[in-house]
Amino acid sequence: MKIRRILATAVAVAVTTPAVALSVTPAFADTKPDTRPAAQTPAKPTVKELEKALAAAEKAHDAAVLAERAAYDAVEAAVSDTAPLTVAAKAARKAADDAAAAKTDADKAVTDAQTALDDLTEEATEAERTAAEKALADAKTAAATAATTATTTEAEANAALKLATDAKVAAFTALAKAQNATKEALAAVTAAEAALERAKKEEEENPGGGDGCLDEPGLTTVVKGLPSKVTAGTATTFSVRVTNGTDKHLDQVITYAGVHATDKSGAKDIAKYLKLTWSTAASPKWQAVDDDHYIDDAIGALKPGEKADVRLRLDVDAKTPAGQGLTFIAGDYLNEDGACGLTPDAAVNEFDIEAAAGKPSPKPTPKPSTSTTAPAAGNGVTPQGSGTSVPATTTSSTLAATGSSDATTQLALASGAAVALGAGAMFLVRRRKTGADA
Repeated sequence: MKIRRILATAVAVAVTTPAVALSVTPAFADTKPDTRPAAQTPAKPTVKELEKALAAAEKAHDAAVLAERAAYDAVEAAVSDTAPLTVAAKAARKAADDAAAAKTDADKAVTDAQTALDDLTEEATEAERTAAEKALADAKTAAATAATTATTTEAEANAALKLATDAKVAAFTALAKAQNATKEALAAVTAAEAALERAKKEEEENPGGGDGCLDEPGLTTVVKGLPSKVTAGTATTFSVRVTNGTDKHLDQVITYAGVHATDKSGAKDIAKYLKLTWSTAASPKWQAVDDDHYIDDAIGALKPGEKADVRLRLDVDAKTPAGQGLTFIAGDYLNEDGACGLTPDAAVNEFDIEAAAGKPSPKPTPKPSTSTTAPAAGNGVTPQGSGTSVPATTTSSTLAATGSSDATTQLALASGAAVALGAGAMFLVRRRKTGADA
């Protein structure tokens, strides 16, 4: 019979709020049973509804791309030497420097006038002494005025520099938001395309309607030991626990394990450099996950309440460029009487990929666009802790800025945020429909 695989959450969200369909969040990875009454659960969207959702997602993505280009142009204008605020800041700095030089000259004039007065001899006339005293007093007045001017112009220069710096930071912040919006819009398109393709296949294989294999909230998968960061040329071992939380015997439980990755730009698929293999204590030799991302022979049957652990190893080729990856872990079951079911959602875990030592990571551009090894299972049914979804971290680069060191630091942080937010990875969840003997 057929094991039918549709990620119900991804399909439903693609119709309502497609921008979050592929976001890596705890909500997406949540495998808690849906306790709402059947009348309150959302109906599966139709092909026509999904086509409409895809068209809306594509339109939103086009608008986001245009907005990102405008934000990038604004950044270039803000960091230009001819930007009005930058020109004003340079002029204010020159005025402050000139005022400081004038103060230095005025202070020297006071010193010279004081020396001239002190050098007068007893033979000096009263007029000469009066003139020297007046020259000193005038020099002190001029020095006081120069000091006030220097203080005022220095404050004005700092204020002008702050305005120019704030404008640059604001431009970078706006670019970061625009890049993030483009990333989410592209994710929405990807999710909507996947949902539509899956719905069409479902319609082709089940023209008469019917639910086929049903979601089984009691069948859960939890990942443990996958780190938030992996390095090219290394292998990482982690585990997945599959739990039969139902009140029925499951004759054959099958694990789904997929890995997807892109480079830092989010545009280039680099999944070919990543390979998943599996093993258990009963089958200790590492075996490849099949082309459809299924592990058929690792678990077998599970009684009600029983749990099984499968060890997974993620091999990252030494040629892998820096980027971001996701693992998608889920489960199916097939009973001898023909009944079948599947976990409603995938356990999603995100990780960063670092290039091998000595291999520079490609520099991102703002154009549109730790680990613990889980114990091996004895007979496939052993205790183990709960899994976690790992938050993503990203590297960043900075754009040069003129001005004070504090201003440069602000600009570096803003630029790094723009690159980090703009360098999201897009992933397509591929769950299959495959034939299996009852």
